[in-house]
Amino acid sequence: MNSSYLETIEKVIQAGPYQDNWDSLSRYKLADWYQKAKFGIFIHWGVYSVPAFGSEWYSRNMYIQGSKEYEHHIKTYGPHKEFGYKDFIPQFKAEKFDSEEWATLFEKAGAKYVMPVAEHHDGFQMYKSKLSHFNAYEMGPKRDVLGELGKSLSKRDIALCASTHRVEHWFFMSHGKEFESDIKEPLKKGDFYWPSMPEPDHHDLFSEPYPTEEFLEDWLMRTCEIVDEYQPSIVYFDWWIQHDSVKPYLKKFAAYYYNRAEQWGREVAINYKHDAFMFGTAVVDIERGQFADQKPYFWQTDTAVAKNSWCYTENNQYKEAKEIIADLVDIVSKNGSLLLNIGPKADGTIPDEDQKILLEIGDWLQTNGESIYNSSVWRLSAEGPTMIEEGQFTDSVSKQFTKEDIRFTVNGSFLYATVLSFPDDGNVCVRSLGQNDASKLPHFHGMIEDVEVLGFDEQPEWNRSETGLHIRTKAVQSDKPVVFKIHLN
Repeated sequence: MNSSYLETIEKVIQAGPYQDNWDSLSRYKLADWYQKAKFGIFIHWGVYSVPAFGSEWYSRNMYIQGSKEYEHHIKTYGPHKEFGYKDFIPQFKAEKFDSEEWATLFEKAGAKYVMPVAEHHDGFQMYKSKLSHFNAYEMGPKRDVLGELGKSLSKRDIALCASTHRVEHWFFMSHGKEFESDIKEPLKKGDFYWPSMPEPDHHDLFSEPYPTEEFLEDWLMRTCEIVDEYQPSIVYFDWWIQHDSVKPYLKKFAAYYYNRAEQWGREVAINYKHDAFMFGTAVVDIERGQFADQKPYFWQTDTAVAKNSWCYTENNQYKEAKEIIADLVDIVSKNGSLLLNIGPKADGTIPDEDQKILLEIGDWLQTNGESIYNSSVWRLSAEGPTMIEEGQFTDSVSKQFTKEDIRFTVNGSFLYATVLSFPDDGNVCVRSLGQNDASKLPHFHGMIEDVEVLGFDEQPEWNRSETGLHIRTKAVQSDKPVVFKIHLN
């Protein structure tokens, strides 16, 4: 299949409107549905869910001598030469996996798109594949996990997406060659552990050894196979695709995917990090962090319900739903979308803690969703004293929002002002809506007809002055963000 599939990929690129160069790909039009969706679910579930220790990087770290995963592995499963990572595959049975239950939960959570990890760094595919036998249809669960979930999601009008972290497999398992383990030469294409090349000290743009043409062609085919067989609405790439060697193949994939989407009559998108794609040809993603300010371009945050791991572990440290909701509001006000990860157990059940958080978010969105879904940015995204730390991996510390921290969105003829930490006395001042002299160039010089509070029957009292829009409530109490719907003339 390999040579013929590569020929097919080239033919689709040559025949379609998108060619494999940045000039052509820059004509990509961002999916409208995606910009309106605002909230999606990420799913890290795979063979690493069996040991459920450390993190989803167990397959790498268990082979690093002296690491906590290395010591845990020997103590729990025995020497690596007798029980390696591959030996977890038969234990990954997913016997309780029910795609209908999952899809129902995601619908209740208010998610508009769902992003299962189709293949993680460990190289195990969570879908039926013609390119490798190490997939969930032939081994482990012996089910087409991605396909089953896609069918259940489509019944609920939730978009199926897919992430691939395959490119890091180039080096991910290599430390097992440094001592007596089940990873040993000769490794050849088709082996689970292939190629296990030395991991660079620094994962920079030009780190060596460079991935080979054979590996990169295999990467391209695996990624295109996901597109052809499952028609995902978004394809997400993890880090290291920015490596110099991968660039030509990224362009080929983007052209192929966008051309296929044209054939389907669908709008799709690609997520990337670290400037791996030319700006404007795909959607920027920030891992476990966000932007401090509103952006003129659409972007995405991906983070997890747990602070310590993307997959299920027995010691996950969970965030509170209210802080995730506050982040969602902040991100959407700045022209972003939130992709929130959960980690199912190896048997296919979603932990109670994950479910509780998702359902709390869903309850809040049920009431306040009009300020999120289909919304647009206002001329100002935020007011208040709490500064958002910008960049990746900044979400480990909970933000301490105050009653003065307010976020804005627009939907139709309504302006929404969301108070991230609602005061006990029920009194709020929205300073950006003060009634100032027009010569002073205020943020807002329009006319407010009415103010209501979503989710509560009380009609708040309000008035405007030079210092702001003053809103007074008596019965509104909430430990989660409170949304004021402002009627404009």
